[in-house]
Amino acid sequence: MRTRLGIGLATALSCAALVTVVGVARDGDGSAAASLSGPPRGPYVALGDSYTAGPDIPGRRAKPAGCDRSDRNYPALVAAELGLERAEFRDMSCSGATTGDLFKAQDTDSGTNPAQLSAVSAGTRLVTVGIGGNDIGFGELITGCVKAGVRYRLESRIGDLAPDRAPCRAQHTSGDTDEIGTRIAATGGRVADVLADIRRRAPEARIYLVGYPTILPARGADCGRAMGLAPGDVTFLRQKEQQLNAMLRSTAADAGAGYVDTYAPSDGRDACAEADVRWVEPLIPAAPAAPVHPNERGERGMAQAVLRAFRAGG
Repeated sequence: MRTRLGIGLATALSCAALVTVVGVARDGDGSAAASLSGPPRGPYVALGDSYTAGPDIPGRRAKPAGCDRSDRNYPALVAAELGLERAEFRDMSCSGATTGDLFKAQDTDSGTNPAQLSAVSAGTRLVTVGIGGNDIGFGELITGCVKAGVRYRLESRIGDLAPDRAPCRAQHTSGDTDEIGTRIAATGGRVADVLADIRRRAPEARIYLVGYPTILPARGADCGRAMGLAPGDVTFLRQKEQQLNAMLRSTAADAGAGYVDTYAPSDGRDACAEADVRWVEPLIPAAPAAPVHPNERGERGMAQAVLRAFRAGG
């Protein structure tokens, strides 16, 4: 995702001031990972947004610089674990990308990223795709919810507000109307178009759609200080991410593609977890990573989830 998340969170941060080879062979808790069984081979093309690219994680050498693509992101770690040569691996991911940027060139603050799908050809044998968060405006949604949370906390000093108060949810839902749910449904069609285009370009490729890791915990009250959110909005945003991932899983199944679940293995490793276990950094990162984005541990965990999907043949 990176907003078009990085720009929005700069404003949110000021408002919230009140309030592999190395590592891929090990699971997130330090235990040894199982060996691969019949893994796919290259050429491998990785497509996606900032959750794929790994902005602000050290090792950013790729061009264009504006994509903030780390060489320690999950595609690089997966390629290394598969033993692929440099010529067998193309990482086209770019921070801020939407499904539209897979079909056309994407302008960044520093350079232009070619249409990501341009790297997929008849010779491609493996494709991973991590996309959809920017299509639903998830970064901007978090930014807006942080601002609403700051107001909530200011008001709570004056009055006794209910702990399940969700001012941001109230802005986006009314009766049977669910603005974010509608965006998610619409994005499903666009993701399906992406998968169909990959299949057309690379009919022999194994295709995996990669979901998003856990960003927020199940207990909203535990996350207020790190994320500046009203407790009820922690629950609201968690539900919307789950809905987004459910759409991605369903879309992958309909397209005959594999789905990589990064949400379940990252549960308890969200942005409000302790710094030494979390996969996603909070508004003010303690590790090198963009705000509300995976850190290096998170990218390793996502790589492990992808490798497990390969082993399962899903």
